[in-house]
Amino acid sequence: MPADTAVPRTDAPLPPAPAGRAAERSRAAGLARWESLILALIVVTAFGGQGLSDKFLTADSFTTASLDLTEVALMALPLALVIIAAEIDLSIASILALSSAVMAALWDGGQPVEVIIPVCLAVGALCGAFNGLLVTRLGLPSLAVTIGTLALFRGLAYVVIGDKSVTSFPATWTDRAFGTVAGTAIPNTMVLFAVLAAAFGVLLHATGFGRSVYAIGANEEAARFSGIRVKRIKLWLFVLSGTVAALAGVVISLRNSTAAANVGTGFELVAVTAVVLGGVSIFGGRGTIAGVVLALVLVGGIQKALSLSESISTYWIQIVMGTLLIGSVLGPNLVQRARAARAHASRRRGPWPSRRAASPTRPPEETA
Repeated sequence: MPADTAVPRTDAPLPPAPAGRAAERSRAAGLARWESLILALIVVTAFGGQGLSDKFLTADSFTTASLDLTEVALMALPLALVIIAAEIDLSIASILALSSAVMAALWDGGQPVEVIIPVCLAVGALCGAFNGLLVTRLGLPSLAVTIGTLALFRGLAYVVIGDKSVTSFPATWTDRAFGTVAGTAIPNTMVLFAVLAAAFGVLLHATGFGRSVYAIGANEEAARFSGIRVKRIKLWLFVLSGTVAALAGVVISLRNSTAAANVGTGFELVAVTAVVLGGVSIFGGRGTIAGVVLALVLVGGIQKALSLSESISTYWIQIVMGTLLIGSVLGPNLVQRARAARAHASRRRGPWPSRRAASPTRPPEETA
């Protein structure tokens, strides 16, 4: 064997993990810390709410707070996937209103609820497909598209039903939407939310579709070159968002026993706040369904505490929601900048010199 031939060592250390995996582990640890922070804030909100009103930590308060947050909670689930894919859908509350208006028109026309609900879901899916096609096929930014369709779908709702409202839905359906599970404090609508949250959690965290959503949000070009059908997946995300928003429109109509075109105004702000507060990066590529669920609990608790307080105006709910949205975007950004500055400073300092390198070299002793 030639002397310069290298023999591979069997005891050589394994190569370090790829930088992508290390970054993924770092993001997962950051999300866990963020979710722990939300849990701590939930505990603080519980004590603070009880301090504002002795009715806060009661079964009735839990039931009403859950019912009031149902529609936002439903819409936040698919919206989380849309934002993880680095897109946005601000038209969800208008799709909810359009679904409610369609429900009112069909009920006025003598159609049974069993027929109305699938039609409303189909309308929501068409609205989501319209958004998705504009974004994926024409290359338009989703922010501009969904701001436009926010007004478009709300206007269509008024065209369908006008400014009137329709009531007198069957008691069997309204009781289901407003009732609780077996006499407990848990609303039936929260069971629906729990089922959908589990389904979206599995879809996002345990399927190839979910991994593709993360890949698209992290780097769309890299995802496309790796063979992921980016446009098709984004289109399906918008269809899901529209369908669940339409379902929320059906739920709110039955829960209030009233269908109208003006329902759900401002719900999109609360949904986006809950999603971003739950750790979903507004720039895409990061987030969990568990974090979104925890954020929804926090948002619901804050809203209920402020509404129960007799000394605080209800206008503060909007102020707090806006502050939470800004803080949930600003906080991770500041942490990321601090880490980048710390890493840059350590690179400028360079490695500390070893003791042997730092000790001065003695001059060679003279020999006789």
